[in-house]
Amino acid sequence: MNFGVPRELRPREYRVGLTPAAVDALVKAGHSVFVEREAGSGAGFEDEAYSRVGGQIVYTASEAYRRAETVVKVARPTNDEYAHFRTGQTILSFLQLAVASADLLEAFEEREITTIAYDTIQTDGGRLPVLLPTSEVAGRMAPIIAGQMLQSVGGGRGILLSGIPGVAPATVVIIGAGMVGRNAARAFHGLGAEITILDKDLHALQEVDNIFQGRVATLVATPYNIAKVVAFADVLVGASSVAGERAPILVTRDMVKTMRPRTVILDFAIDSGGCVETSRPTNHVNPTFVEEEVIHYCVPNVPALVGRTASYALANAVLPYLLRMGEQGLDGAVDGCAELRRGINTRHGRLVHPAIAAALGKEISEEMGTAQ
Repeated sequence: MNFGVPRELRPREYRVGLTPAAVDALVKAGHSVFVEREAGSGAGFEDEAYSRVGGQIVYTASEAYRRAETVVKVARPTNDEYAHFRTGQTILSFLQLAVASADLLEAFEEREITTIAYDTIQTDGGRLPVLLPTSEVAGRMAPIIAGQMLQSVGGGRGILLSGIPGVAPATVVIIGAGMVGRNAARAFHGLGAEITILDKDLHALQEVDNIFQGRVATLVATPYNIAKVVAFADVLVGASSVAGERAPILVTRDMVKTMRPRTVILDFAIDSGGCVETSRPTNHVNPTFVEEEVIHYCVPNVPALVGRTASYALANAVLPYLLRMGEQGLDGAVDGCAELRRGINTRHGRLVHPAIAAALGKEISEEMGTAQ
């Protein structure tokens, strides 16, 4: 199979779809990989590193797309990339189609593109194996980002997350006990912050309690409880999302109004719409804004801050699926792997994912239903 790796075009997206190690594995399995020049430079992978393992360097995005049966990306394609789509090819990336602009789906339909979204590849047990390592990275970045936002020089409350003897640590509230939330809790806990984590799933809260041996407070995520803890948070982390759907709004504007001035919100669900009513997407150039006197950090691609680590994490998770597709072809791989089948959002341009169709108010194609 021919794989293409174009350079990412979104601002400050330092990740790359495949690392040299992943390219090496694909080439050794008999496949061809076409890597756009400088595609890996943001993550510290030079063109020579790809060439050494058999990757073929091409000089334009157009060629990377044209020569590929399967395109391996990180972020969903931009408007400038639509013209490069080759009719009938397969594209893998984070898509979040439920909150994407309508013209992206139209471009997929027009070129009869099959898309596999990393954010909807799902196991029988409900795990999201490709999203998981990305969520780990984002969660572990949370105290680094929050610590900077809290600094007086950045307009924050001037609070040290850990506190010191005689001075209380920061109070951190995390909404969502999934992979992002648990990793954020781990990182904040390691610094000595005082943590409360909320989720509607009691089993998830029991897991948190076991992991931290009772040293992290847990609450059921009811509107009453959320409103209660948000009011005293120095840092609020939004980490609640549903695969294929828009993130639920769990923190209302009225709740944000009760927060103390210059406290911090990190809405890590912003890539799927955000779970805080006052959130809106930002970027790594201008990552924050102030709303209701609260500092908001709403960057959709937080893992890009550590492009090299994040690229390795993503490629490690995606590679087994690519090898399977290369060996069995797309149809064979999808037929034999329910979790990969759940990742398909469009098939030959037709929307086939039930949750995304419901979120967009569209009918699902009968050509190929997604495994449930």
